[in-house]
Amino acid sequence: MALTAQDIARIAHLARLELDPDESQRMQSQINGFFDIVEKMRAVDTAGVEPLPHPVATVREVALRLREDAASEPDQREANQRSAPAVERGLFLVPKVIE
Repeated sequence: MALTAQDIARIAHLARLELDPDESQRMQSQINGFFDIVEKMRAVDTAGVEPLPHPVATVREVALRLREDAASEPDQREANQRSAPAVERGLFLVPKVIE
């Protein structure tokens, strides 16, 4: 997948960027270079390759230092919602801000 100059101009417009022609050309070549790398990576046969939990796992065993997912504080929902202007079924009610 290669981007054209029109694609770069549209992306710049959507991102509210003002690119001069040299910057636009440089951006196009950089993004297309990135897409070339992605295509090369997709071409590699990875059938039978197990995903690694960490990149260092290719060199040595990695012990992931993850703690057990457990609640460590008491439930204070009701106390926290006492000062709220509007609550319904344990949820804060807020005004709609996006039409």
